[in-house]
Amino acid sequence: MDKIMLVTGGSRGIGAATCLMAAKYGYAVAVNYRSNREAADAVVAAIEKDGGKALAVQADVADEAQVVKMFAAVDDELGRITALVNNAGIVDQPAKVAEMSAERVAKMMSVNVVGPFICAREAIRRMGTQYGGPGGVIVNVSSAASHAAGKGGAGTYIDYGASKGAIDTLTEGLATEVADQNIRVNAVRPGVVDTEIHASGGLPDKPEQAKSKIPLGRVGQPEDIAEAILYLTEAQFTTGAFLDVDGGV
Repeated sequence: MDKIMLVTGGSRGIGAATCLMAAKYGYAVAVNYRSNREAADAVVAAIEKDGGKALAVQADVADEAQVVKMFAAVDDELGRITALVNNAGIVDQPAKVAEMSAERVAKMMSVNVVGPFICAREAIRRMGTQYGGPGGVIVNVSSAASHAAGKGGAGTYIDYGASKGAIDTLTEGLATEVADQNIRVNAVRPGVVDTEIHASGGLPDKPEQAKSKIPLGRVGQPEDIAEAILYLTEAQFTTGAFLDVDGGV
């Protein structure tokens, strides 16, 4: 059976590292991007240079129609996926709840929660034995901000923490719901990782500042999270599991 993985937000950071590592595990990889086609093409080129198979596919995961079109494109070019990594996500500028607009919170939930739900729906319709599929796996990228270790994003982005808390609940519930369709559902919960997301959220120095609070004495690298994602993808008797990758926090 062909191994085909779709990684949302696959053009940079954790997503790009996951795409590159998945190719080494023998997956054909669909590299999703929202707007940066050049970055996605670079990931595809790196995979193809090493003899792998990859496809750059555009979609804003907050837009249901674009998600449906994305999955259809992957069907046509690579085939039915056997693995989905729900990685795409956003943060906003640091703010307390008293300062947050409804628009901000709605956007956060649209990208970080609605997007993974719709992507999971489309994946299940391809993987699930009820739909003629062979089964498969979904790995959700949550966050340390979803639980006590990350204090729920208090003081900076509780909306982000809440969105990742929803992903934890999705993981637990869906793992039970689709187990009889031979689909496993797991989640990785990264701590502070050295990616561009901190700058986009107004905290470019966060990785450097976090080092002193991490027992292992360093922040994570995208490859650290990719390794955990691939473990959960390949672990055939593991479902409903959460893997905290935060340096011991």
